[in-house]
Amino acid sequence: MNGSTVLLPCTYSSCIGIKNLYFNWHYNDNGTMLKLCEAVIPIEGVEPKVSVYHERVEFIGSSKNNNISILLWNITFDDEGEYICFAKNPKEKYRNHSASYTLIVVDRMREVDNTLTVIIVSVLGGVIGIVIIVMVIKALVVHFLLKDDEKTKDCLVSSSGNDNTENGLTGAKADNKGTPKA
Repeated sequence: MNGSTVLLPCTYSSCIGIKNLYFNWHYNDNGTMLKLCEAVIPIEGVEPKVSVYHERVEFIGSSKNNNISILLWNITFDDEGEYICFAKNPKEKYRNHSASYTLIVVDRMREVDNTLTVIIVSVLGGVIGIVIIVMVIKALVVHFLLKDDEKTKDCLVSSSGNDNTENGLTGAKADNKGTPKA
């Protein structure tokens, strides 16, 4: 917001350590790169002597936390644009690393009405909840019907009461043969 202070965060890391890590911050002013600050961190844990080139920029980083962040004080609409944090570590064969931020300055913060979003999410959540409940009820009904069906099958298997042992099987129906004719 116009007139406020903005933190532009930037951190670094290296698995092989650092030695003479060079870093700087630039502001892209319509294609012209303006240097805001720069320094060299000699070794890990040693605080750098930072050169600041802009009156409303403050270096707030600390090499103990691998932090090279800055603060922009009392920002104005002229401060809008791209800010670039750049670092180069000689131990990593001078590989370049950078991060960029786009700053947009507004006159005042506007409130966003989220009522419609809340309604849509609530309805959608309710519908999903109902579908889940219906699926659980269906699964329970099917489960109990299958169990009941198994009990019915057990009851249907019973003997007929006819003890026909002609074929050697208890309860088996024998073929009714007529009386032999002579």
